[in-house]
Amino acid sequence: MVNLDIVSPDLQPDRNLAMELVRATEAAAIRAMPFIGHGDKNAADGAAVDAMRQFLSTVNFSGVVVIGEGEKDDAPWLYNGEEVGNGRGPACDVAVDPIDGTSLTAAGRQNALSVIAVADRGSMYDPSAVFYMDKLVCGPDGVGVVDIRQPIGENIRALAKAKGVSTSDIRVAVLDRPRHAQLIEEIREAGAGTRLMLDGDVAGGVNAARYESRIDLCVGIGGTPEGIITACAVKALGGVIQGTLAPRDDDERQKAIDAGHDLSAVLEANDLVKCDNTYFVATGVTQGEFVDGVQRRGPIIRTDSIVLRSKSGTLRRVRADYQASRWV
Repeated sequence: MVNLDIVSPDLQPDRNLAMELVRATEAAAIRAMPFIGHGDKNAADGAAVDAMRQFLSTVNFSGVVVIGEGEKDDAPWLYNGEEVGNGRGPACDVAVDPIDGTSLTAAGRQNALSVIAVADRGSMYDPSAVFYMDKLVCGPDGVGVVDIRQPIGENIRALAKAKGVSTSDIRVAVLDRPRHAQLIEEIREAGAGTRLMLDGDVAGGVNAARYESRIDLCVGIGGTPEGIITACAVKALGGVIQGTLAPRDDDERQKAIDAGHDLSAVLEANDLVKCDNTYFVATGVTQGEFVDGVQRRGPIIRTDSIVLRSKSGTLRRVRADYQASRWV
């Protein structure tokens, strides 16, 4: 339980917080490592959740999980509303995904990440009413150029023109789901190539926003919580994220309306995270495009992470070697 006597709501998360948070994603990735490729996604996720929660308890902040494990995975820890941190320091909203891509981890496929996003208290959008969102994410070249309300072909052509390339050079990441069959066809008809993702909604969005990525655009319906986490990264990278809520059925649609959501509204980065001091921390669980997966190398375990902070607009890479004997 957080001791409110030592919480300072006037404090903002500072740059030191990022290096504390990366310890938690590193720990989650290391604990998930024995389960990579062994087919048990629940065991991998459970190990990552336990490790992340343990390390978060030592961090100097007063965090409340607003996007957690409980809603999605029926997990007993890191649930929405759980207080994390040691209660000393700034008051924060916290979004966690100990493994974004549990199925990827279980199968030994690429692009599984351990992720934490943090922002000022009360600044993260509440995604509880609608679990899915139709999203569009790209890098700085797309600012003022792309618009989720336009047909995908128009966005591809506009982005190609802004980047000074042919439409055939544009690569669009999309979750490989039956609901996206028509979208995938339209992307290819526009002349662009697709990068179909089995899972890993966050990785796809961050790759689309990141400079020098082989992905130019990420589109389609994915998780609303993942969209908010991605927005924390996009704010640091200077890219574009837009989304519209996508209720699964009439019951969810009515719940969203009752909760006061405008289902026709286009949510942008400042709607999803209403502050300019966000953190996004990710450690590779399996091999990926922008971070390596966790690896055992003889007596050491090596992790590869990125740390993004919107206030300074920085991306830092963190590679750490741990003595494997201490993680037995």
